[in-house]
Amino acid sequence: MSDGDAAGTAGREIWIEKYRPQTLDEIKGQDDIVERLQSYIDQRDLPHLLFSGGAGIGKTTAATAIARQVYGDDWQGNFLELNASDQRGIDVVRDRIKNFARASFGGYDYRIIFLDEADSLTSDAQSALRRTMEQFSDNTRFILSCNYSSKIIDPIQSRCAVFRFSPLSDDAIAAQVDEIAAAEDIEITDDGREALIYAAGGDMRRAINSLQAAATTGELVDEEAVYMITSTARPEEIEAMVTDAINGDFAKARAMLDTLLTDTGMAGGDIIDQLHRSVWDLGIDERAAVRLMERIGEADYRITEGANEQVQLEALLASLALDEN
Repeated sequence: MSDGDAAGTAGREIWIEKYRPQTLDEIKGQDDIVERLQSYIDQRDLPHLLFSGGAGIGKTTAATAIARQVYGDDWQGNFLELNASDQRGIDVVRDRIKNFARASFGGYDYRIIFLDEADSLTSDAQSALRRTMEQFSDNTRFILSCNYSSKIIDPIQSRCAVFRFSPLSDDAIAAQVDEIAAAEDIEITDDGREALIYAAGGDMRRAINSLQAAATTGELVDEEAVYMITSTARPEEIEAMVTDAINGDFAKARAMLDTLLTDTGMAGGDIIDQLHRSVWDLGIDERAAVRLMERIGEADYRITEGANEQVQLEALLASLALDEN
């Protein structure tokens, strides 16, 4: 195989898996959680666990790292991972989980069942899960992962140690980006790193995927490459659009919105997210910021309910323009 072929093969490897932490102490940005989880492992007293928080902040990685540290090379045979969003019904609880919990195994006090996106389980399935947790508490430990712990019924929450994962800090994402860039011999500029951090919004998985995608465009990862590959608006573009609307220039604000939707290819929901993140960085007075937050909330709700994205975003800008006249 030629050097070029070897490089191409290496380049096709998915970096989020290649650089996934193998142990708890390799997880960045969740120091308090890692310390508590490590103490359970050290004391050989692992309870049922409930991880809650957004995407790409370490919940699945923490679950697999626990299994690797508890079982070593045997971890895959003693660790069952299920995605509740794909298998929402009660049958997955009654069948697959019970069959795994009943199966014989040797050398360990318990096996681990990891149920990802557990907040997608129906109420009946959660009730069945609660009974299964009781029935197999002697030889099975459950790790549940969810975006919203409020959607998990109280009887399950009360049986688990609850860990709330927070969005990762800019420093944590920057450290991981620099580590991967060094390992892959990628040159990344300061503004490219800042763009990756901004586009990620606390999501390490998105930051790593964006870095890999941007690296395919050339040897240098800069701001332009990141914003192009992630279809993310520059903060100054969002600021200009909102400022024009607040100043009463609806036509100019609408033109910028049309550019973001059509030329940049952004989805309406992504623009809403960036607007929300940028409100307090726009330099507008507090009253205008509160009014903007209210309009963002209304537009977000209507888009979520199925309304036309462009119409709702134009209505948001129009309302800001009208407020100033």
